[in-house]
Amino acid sequence: MSNFLLKSSIQGLFILSIGFATLFPGAVFAQADDAQTGQAVFEVLASEIALQRGEAGLAYNIYMEMARQYKDPRLAQRAMEIGIAGGSPELAFNAAKTWDSLAPTSQTKPKEVLITLLVLSNRWSDAVKPAIALLQQQSPAQQENTLLQLQACLSKAKDESNALRAFYEIASKAKPLPKNPALLYIYAMSAEKAGHLDVVEKSLRGILRKNPNDANSLNALGYSLADRNIKLQEAFALISKAHQLSPEDSFILDSLGWVNFRLGKNALALEQLRQAFKIKPEADIAAHTGEVLWVMRRRSEAEAMWQQGQKIDANNATLKETLKRLKPDQSNDDLIASGTWDGRFAVKITGLTEAQNQGGSGGFTLTQEQLKDVLEIRNPVGGVIAKITITPGEATLERDGQVVTAIDADTLVQNTLGLPLPARGLSNWLRGEIRPGGEASVERNAKGQVSKINQDGWGLIYTWGDKNRLEKLTMTRRSNIGSIDIRLVFDNPNE
Repeated sequence: MSNFLLKSSIQGLFILSIGFATLFPGAVFAQADDAQTGQAVFEVLASEIALQRGEAGLAYNIYMEMARQYKDPRLAQRAMEIGIAGGSPELAFNAAKTWDSLAPTSQTKPKEVLITLLVLSNRWSDAVKPAIALLQQQSPAQQENTLLQLQACLSKAKDESNALRAFYEIASKAKPLPKNPALLYIYAMSAEKAGHLDVVEKSLRGILRKNPNDANSLNALGYSLADRNIKLQEAFALISKAHQLSPEDSFILDSLGWVNFRLGKNALALEQLRQAFKIKPEADIAAHTGEVLWVMRRRSEAEAMWQQGQKIDANNATLKETLKRLKPDQSNDDLIASGTWDGRFAVKITGLTEAQNQGGSGGFTLTQEQLKDVLEIRNPVGGVIAKITITPGEATLERDGQVVTAIDADTLVQNTLGLPLPARGLSNWLRGEIRPGGEASVERNAKGQVSKINQDGWGLIYTWGDKNRLEKLTMTRRSNIGSIDIRLVFDNPNE
């Protein structure tokens, strides 16, 4: 994919000086008569002047309406540029989607930009369909370049497992499959996340045939075998060779400890895993170390290690699977979520300047039914300020008789109410759980109750009462408008 400059490339005053034809050369409004074209020229100029006056929302809406009316992709492209320059990824995405739908199918740039916006917004699952469509239009060399660009974006993904699964769906449609060693390695890792273990083994063995001293591939193949508890002698040989090639690599040392654990050498495994964790504390290594301690009946040490892992990354797949298997009381993944919380809130915003200071209070009710959350926000006298409904992939906000829809709940609240208030994942947090997906850390008190969660930029501090009921939740966050402090006090904590 080509790199996309995230800023506006056309200045409104410059347009006024050189004329409309320079902005949209050629027969832009093919479906418009002379009168319509004149009106369109006026609307374009008016929107650019609005943009120069700081009215980006008005300019965006004009361009989007014109794009739909005249079926011209360049108008949608301009709307997308305004959305990006205005710092609104949701608006930019909607415009990019319209641009792609209006552009001739032979044009690949709209898809490239759409995919870029999606992956940089951590919406990898949504990027699968347009990425596959793009690959189908490309030559093998172009396909490889697209996959390399996607690979570069993987390091920025907040939910690595989800991103890798999406990458596998995309890369598996490339014809032929990638031959670049770096791509083939990532393809193998993504296949593992997608559950295609035969592809993992085939891909890694293919790399090792050409480069038998590739330490990462030796380690990955050995760990894959050890984790499945098969071909343990081969797994040990592969990982041992990788360790000889990279003796200070904490992930390889973790694999060595893990295969020794599978071979029944618990004391040696624990020593190696602790050394690996000391070199680089990672949630995966904490999960493995805790399991060895658990099997050795050193249960308190195991739980302490898992708690360290949760502080690092409570959403780590290996750690969550380990706790679900060995400590099911700490895993609620299989429960059908439902409940109701009633309470009061107080919000204090300390702005960058005194004039930006804000505050307020009111009441709220959050109702959760399986995969749907309904959050009602009320003013201090009980009047409804807004009603937010959140389902997977969509959020709607009802306010003053108007309904606004967006894909992300937090973006919706920010754009509609003007405040970065939490909505996505709130029902999880009220249960003392992390929101699935995204980076998170968890701390627990001496009773094993969650005392602190950090996720999505929010720091959450819990106060528990009798019968393990949540009495108060304090939420803090630093943002571009200053610091935000929210206090929730519960009248009806999930009854």
